[in-house]
Amino acid sequence: MLAGVLSCFTEEQRRRMKAACVGIAGAGGLGSNAAMMLARSGAGRLIVIDGDKVEPSNLNRQHYFPAHVGRPKVEALAEQLLALNPDLRVDARMMWLSRDNIPALLPEADIWIEALDNASTKALFASAAAAAGKIVVCGSGMGGVGGFAMRRRRMGNLVVVGDMKSDIAECPPLAPRVMQCAAMQADAALEWLLTGTIKDLL
Repeated sequence: MLAGVLSCFTEEQRRRMKAACVGIAGAGGLGSNAAMMLARSGAGRLIVIDGDKVEPSNLNRQHYFPAHVGRPKVEALAEQLLALNPDLRVDARMMWLSRDNIPALLPEADIWIEALDNASTKALFASAAAAAGKIVVCGSGMGGVGGFAMRRRRMGNLVVVGDMKSDIAECPPLAPRVMQCAAMQADAALEWLLTGTIKDLL
């Protein structure tokens, strides 16, 4: 299905892409868009976790359409991912993340994209992933229009993507900057899968 993309990779890179699993914690603006980009880029397997359902207010920045309103986000997203790439292995889990279940989930993916809305859950997930030795790519700062330039900074196993400054409580999250942040998160995951490293982009 994605022969054109995969032909750009070496045999070793194709093997790594097929064998690796990317976990995505959250299927909203960051997670849904990052998942679609990874599917278009030859990812072999995705785990997508979210306990929420699609609401009309989500359609301004999340990869859903009016027909998906009322459905579980992970179900609607998995349907779109498989329509795009039937060879993709999608593990869609409708569940909320908590201090109790995060530790058992972390070993299931090789790298994680943190795409959560709740600040305390974001911090909990990132710290647990780092403590477990898992690379986690977090989003921080993507509100409003224009504003500060997006950056990417790696600190050990923690990679932070965003403008590092804007607060979505004051600046509404709109599609262009949310999708820009999601794209940079997906790019970081791909860089790691293809090269084994993630560089700073400051």
